[in-house]
Amino acid sequence: MAFPQPKSADGKIIIYPPGVKEITDKISNDELVKRLKMVVKTFMDMDQDSEDEKQQYLPLALHLASEFFLRNPNKDVRLLVACCLADIFRIYAPEAPYTSHDKLKDIFMFITRQLKGLEDTKSPQFNRYFYLLENLAWVKSYNICFELEDCNEIFIQLFRTLFSVINNSHNQKVQMHMLDLMSSIIMEGDGVTQDLLDSILINLIPAHKNMNKQAYDLAKVLLKRTAQTIEPCIASFFNQVLVLGKSSVSDLSEHVFDLIMELFAIDPHLLLSVMPQLEFKLKSNDGEERLAVVRLLAKLFGAKDSELATQNRPLWQCFLGRFNDIHVPVRLECVKFASHCLMNHPDLAKDLTDYLKVRSHDPEEAIRHDVIVTIITAGKKDLSLVNDQLLGFVRERTLDKRWRVRKEAMMGLAQLYKKYCLHAEAGKEAAQKVNWIKDKLLHIYYQNSIDDKLLVEKIFAQYLVPHNLETEERMKCLYYLYASLDPNAVKALNEMWKCQNMLRSHVRELLDLHKQPASEANNTAMFAKLMAIAKNLPDPGKAQDFMKKFNQVLGDDERLRAQLELLISPACSCKQAEVCVREITRKLANPKQPTNPFLEMVKFLLERIAPVHIDSEAISSLVKLMNKSIEGTADDEEEGVTPDSAIRAGLELLKVLSFTHPTSFHSSETYESLLQCLKMEDDKVAEAAIQIFRNTGHKIETDLLQIRSTLIPILHQKAKRGTPRQAKQAVHCIHAIFTNKEVQLAQIFEPLSKSLNADTPEQLITPLVSLGHIAMLAPDQFASPMKSVVANFIVKDLLMNDRFPGGKNGKLWTPNEEVSPEVLAKVQAIKLLVRWLLGMKNNQSKSANSTLRLLSAMLVSEGDLTEQKKISKSDMSRLRLAAGCAILKLAQEPCYHEIITPEQFQLCALVINDECYQVRQIFALKLHKALGKLLLPLEYMAVFALCAKDPVKERRAHARQCLLKNISIRREYIKQNPMAHEKLLSLLPEYVVPYTVHLLAHDPDFTKTQDIEQLRDIKECLWFMLEVLMTKNENNSHAFIRKMVENIKQTKDAQAPDDGKMNEKLYIVCDVALIVITSKSTTYNLDSPKDPVLPTKFFTPPDKDSGNNKCYLSDESKTLLLTGKPKPATVLGAVNKPLSATGRRPQDRTPGLETGSNMSGNSEPSSPAANRGREQNSEVPETEVSENEENPVILLTVIPAKTEKKDEPVRNKSLPPQTSAERGKKRTAPAAGSENIQIPDEKKSEESAAPVPPKARRGRPPKAASESNTAKNADQNKAAGRGRKRVAASQEGPAEPEATNVKVPKQQETNVKRAPAQRQMDLQRIQVLDSDGYSVMELESTPESSAEELDLFKSCESSQNEVDNTKLAEGGFLKVRRKSMPKGRRQRL
Repeated sequence: MAFPQPKSADGKIIIYPPGVKEITDKISNDELVKRLKMVVKTFMDMDQDSEDEKQQYLPLALHLASEFFLRNPNKDVRLLVACCLADIFRIYAPEAPYTSHDKLKDIFMFITRQLKGLEDTKSPQFNRYFYLLENLAWVKSYNICFELEDCNEIFIQLFRTLFSVINNSHNQKVQMHMLDLMSSIIMEGDGVTQDLLDSILINLIPAHKNMNKQAYDLAKVLLKRTAQTIEPCIASFFNQVLVLGKSSVSDLSEHVFDLIMELFAIDPHLLLSVMPQLEFKLKSNDGEERLAVVRLLAKLFGAKDSELATQNRPLWQCFLGRFNDIHVPVRLECVKFASHCLMNHPDLAKDLTDYLKVRSHDPEEAIRHDVIVTIITAGKKDLSLVNDQLLGFVRERTLDKRWRVRKEAMMGLAQLYKKYCLHAEAGKEAAQKVNWIKDKLLHIYYQNSIDDKLLVEKIFAQYLVPHNLETEERMKCLYYLYASLDPNAVKALNEMWKCQNMLRSHVRELLDLHKQPASEANNTAMFAKLMAIAKNLPDPGKAQDFMKKFNQVLGDDERLRAQLELLISPACSCKQAEVCVREITRKLANPKQPTNPFLEMVKFLLERIAPVHIDSEAISSLVKLMNKSIEGTADDEEEGVTPDSAIRAGLELLKVLSFTHPTSFHSSETYESLLQCLKMEDDKVAEAAIQIFRNTGHKIETDLLQIRSTLIPILHQKAKRGTPRQAKQAVHCIHAIFTNKEVQLAQIFEPLSKSLNADTPEQLITPLVSLGHIAMLAPDQFASPMKSVVANFIVKDLLMNDRFPGGKNGKLWTPNEEVSPEVLAKVQAIKLLVRWLLGMKNNQSKSANSTLRLLSAMLVSEGDLTEQKKISKSDMSRLRLAAGCAILKLAQEPCYHEIITPEQFQLCALVINDECYQVRQIFALKLHKALGKLLLPLEYMAVFALCAKDPVKERRAHARQCLLKNISIRREYIKQNPMAHEKLLSLLPEYVVPYTVHLLAHDPDFTKTQDIEQLRDIKECLWFMLEVLMTKNENNSHAFIRKMVENIKQTKDAQAPDDGKMNEKLYIVCDVALIVITSKSTTYNLDSPKDPVLPTKFFTPPDKDSGNNKCYLSDESKTLLLTGKPKPATVLGAVNKPLSATGRRPQDRTPGLETGSNMSGNSEPSSPAANRGREQNSEVPETEVSENEENPVILLTVIPAKTEKKDEPVRNKSLPPQTSAERGKKRTAPAAGSENIQIPDEKKSEESAAPVPPKARRGRPPKAASESNTAKNADQNKAAGRGRKRVAASQEGPAEPEATNVKVPKQQETNVKRAPAQRQMDLQRIQVLDSDGYSVMELESTPESSAEELDLFKSCESSQNEVDNTKLAEGGFLKVRRKSMPKGRRQRL
């Protein structure tokens, strides 16, 4: 029976390949698969040229596209059919055998679904799936779909399928076929629809990217391959979203910035049209939108190989503008970006620097913090990535007001130093670039914050000299660090060791108290000690509570006490210290409490007291290093220091350590090396070595006899013929370490006392030093011979005789090496007198009275005790300074303070207004130092009130700092010592007011009681003191001060109780003080907390019967003082007017005349630089004058007069003569280079006005005055009081030159007038001092210095109204703290 032939859907007979039976739905799946495999094989072997076979199998091709096959549930069947269909498209290409669009869509959708089988590479059918993909890709079968209306649906399905099946098990061929298939659709089509683009871009979104990395890579390569074609489609998409805001065009709209980032990384050309749209978005009004764009662009610009910044400069500049965005997160994002940019694009550092500079001063703490992180991160990667300016920003932030910022800056710099200097990871050039860091970090120890100090200590222990290094390496590090530090950093390091040693002492004393039986006194002492320890820890409030708890633990745990005792014992080694710290920490740790504030505080304490650097082994290593430097075998040159510097610094280091770790020096080897140093020619090395012996050699006499026998003759030799400092140290060393010191000192005293000869003063200095210190250390042993030496030689032969004429160089101060030997000997003789008296500590022989009279006479005679006019001005300055300092020294001893009369006290006080700058400076330093240690009585603090008259701004600033520091010390002392309440009269800072009032009442410049100029000066001095006292109204202190001043008016001046004029002056000063108090305080009228007690030495007991309520000021004076109307500036200028140094423009406080300078005799006019700021139109020739010239060239200077317009030059106006009533006001700037120079006589210009009479200078009138001037001012000189003695001009002496007017050439169109005589000032060196009075900066006042370099205070002005805490960032420029004055005070009080 014949079966009918099967037919296709169009009725044609289906012919199957040979061996293949009919394929119908009647057969089983296995059979179906078997037959389809044979069909697949047949189509696979066919090619396009087999026309007969193509026609023969056309019905079969149509049959395979039937629904039966396309929807077959068997996946094997579907796969085989798909392979057949793919081959059919290959064989019949370019035309498909299927004409129906719907059928074509069904077929391609069917094939696409089969491609999902590519996902499983381990499937047995994977090769057939791969064949299907390969066939489709080669033939580009999907291109047939372009003719279909809904082809996009097919393509989207295809792309999604391929991106979903790709995985890491696929080889390169699979990926390549997928790419070929998709890229052909993109590149050969008419365009890419948004949905199709989404199917590609969605794989770039971070979420999808993380899920399927291979799909991301596939999309990335696809986009790169089709960049040119697909770029317009991408641009259109972003334009719709970014510019038009049509977020509905795509589900990916919310991911546009992520997509831009990815597309840029793939190929920047994909975004050529998109970048301008980002510039538009950067200027959006929406802060969050700007933030998103900034984040995107930060990644684009900061990418490693990105060239966007150079290719698109407008966008780059627009982006940089966002550094100044008003939105804080935007600025923060910009700063964070800078780090990556610096690391990946060093060429852009220049563009970023200016913007980072502004952000380093950002008001937001987080931004300033991140600026530091940015710079340090880049610097740690490669130091060449950050320029010096960027490092300078970090340097500035070490003084930031916020602790977090300061800490980040300090730690960052420390890390850079350790990496590039300590480990030298980038060579010498990099090390040199950051070499300043060590100094800067140590300078921060000057700050008041305990957090800063603790961090500096931590940095020192971990980064500058890492404590975990081996001893030799650690000491080498310390040795060369110390040798390379600047002087201020050395001081800071020494202070650090001193503070740590002091804290160790506190802990040691606390442990000693634990050993004593319990008592109330013991508990009180223990509490005081705990408070002292807490002050040295962060957050003293919490620290007190934690220290109390720690003290309880110490009392209960004996083993813990033993560990702590071992830790602070002098014999504790560095390794033992680490073990002790570990043990104590372990005992206090609580496993159940991960964050333990109590333990953290104890750790802070242990870190400060643990000797992690210095022990006996360390000292031995340091000595060996120094020996190598002496022998020339050290690596000094490689470390950047000379051998001499290394030796000197090494001895200085050992000297400092000898104070803090004396027992670590006790070894024969160490002392042998120090003996070698004593024999060296370097005086400072020998001096340091002697001091080390003095500090550490207490056991030499018993344990090291050989060292003793060698040391004694050396000390004798140094005491007799060494330098003065060596002699001092030698005498003290003998006294400290030898038991038979009386014999030793006698062997030195006797030959020295017999060899004194005033005819050879250069050989007197060392003997006088030795004799003075011997007399101080052994007063009883040498009482009789010393009295003979003092009476017969010191006073009679040396001080009362001028054997050698001094040089007439015209200067008020000369360097030490230029001072005559005779004057140096006299200075040492004065010191010997003081040491002799300090040794005796009694006045039974009335020697102290005689000495005080001698010192007073020296001050009255201006240093020329014999009044023979043989000694020079500079030598007289030296002797005045020595006399003033001697009185200060004697006043520190109670038995001598009692006999110092008020007149002598006033003479001593006036030294702070001396005409010589250096005298004032050194005297103020010594005064501050003694007051700070509470050695001087409170009345001496009143001396600082006179500094209000100092013409130099830095001197006034220093005096104010000294007052602040001393007041702070006294108040803190009263708080910490309960017993101090019994001595409030001598401790409470407010009690300085009566002394100040009395001192100002006796001011020699206060001659006319109703002269408004003099009253204003009194007011300035009072406010200088009261401003500091009234900063805080503690315990209603304003009312207490007012009450104290009112009480003074009920008394009389104890110095002259019957002198009505003197008492009137006293009451007038009180009235001025009351005006100041009432105008500056709102609480002055409250009740005083206690009734003030007045010092009986200065005031008589109050007269309770008759109250003195009279106001001694005239109504006019009161009005002028209260209104603060600016007075016209006189020769001395306004009280607060700074003196301009050479090259500096003065900061004018008051408009008006400035005519004076600091010259003795006929002074030069004020510096042209001083007037240039106010008179821009004046052209004045500026002639430089050397200070060392006998006859310097006259400087021509314009003297501006007070006019309506400040900058308008004044022509042809003469100065009114100055009277003695105008004395005591501050002087204006000297001419450039003219400091401390006496000007010889000159011819008077015919065109000049009448000569101006010389003005009496405060404390130091000229010795030689013209006869006419002497007669004219005789009455005024009498009124000047003590210390104002004028000596008539001798016949032999040169006449005082007259004031002369110098005419300027006509083209300058102005007259120049010589300034009247004034007190001499020396500004050759200006020192700015820290709060402790130590010098922290020096400025050379040279003509070459610019105004910008020298005018520190101008550059430091703050916009803050309350406190200006200026901290100079440069190395050695530490800080000058001052309170900004109220507006009114800048004119006049």
